[in-house]
Amino acid sequence: MINAAVLGACGRMGSLIVENITSSTDMQLVAAFDINNFGRDAGEFAHVGNLGVQISDVKDLETVLKESKADILIDFTAAGATVINAPIAARAGVNLIIGTTGLTPEQRAVIDEAIKEGQVSAVISPNYSVGVNVFFKIIKEAAKYLADYDIEIIEAHHNQKKDAPSGTALRAADVISEALGGKDYVYGREGIAPRGKEIGIHGVRAGDITGDHTVLFAGNSERIEIKHMAHSRQIFAKGAVRAAEWICKQKPGIYSMDDVLGL
Repeated sequence: MINAAVLGACGRMGSLIVENITSSTDMQLVAAFDINNFGRDAGEFAHVGNLGVQISDVKDLETVLKESKADILIDFTAAGATVINAPIAARAGVNLIIGTTGLTPEQRAVIDEAIKEGQVSAVISPNYSVGVNVFFKIIKEAAKYLADYDIEIIEAHHNQKKDAPSGTALRAADVISEALGGKDYVYGREGIAPRGKEIGIHGVRAGDITGDHTVLFAGNSERIEIKHMAHSRQIFAKGAVRAAEWICKQKPGIYSMDDVLGL
């Protein structure tokens, strides 16, 4: 049985992850952290009844991880928090699932080094949906045949999302750029004319949109649109738990959802 801990357990994603952990036959929740609601049962926020796991202060992360004998820590919080908490978990010998987006290159370097020094295993991905990762494979193949087309990425999320463009949009741009041997990106097009061969990225923040991503390949007299739409955050939570079950069987290192899914 895998002992799992969750950061941000009272939030939208954290509570869904807790719910999915309770549905797993191979994993059990042993610790939950947040910045408030200390002492309350984590099952209350996941609507799964009393789990006997109290919400702990994230300031006590290292102590609680060790006392609970956690094997894995799942983190879908914020970049500023992840860059502090991931190294603490790695030093404690706890494997990591990181779904936080908006990490700067400097923050990512700190996390990567901590994972290496701690000799733990980690999956780091901007999107844990199975469908999105298949979407990445499809746009990679399309780009190889449509290299001369104009390429635009349009992403839409709810009005409370903090980072823009989304991590998934940036990963889509990376996938296409790698397939074409390197292309520059531009976020938005204000004051840019005429269009070059760069990949354009555009963000929409409105209402309660879970997450839509469209890649547009436009040529003369035709266009192809490849789109993924998330209808529920459950797809991300399910993917994170699947990744957690997988990573605990792997050698130390940093992995992606491509590795998890065998793509």
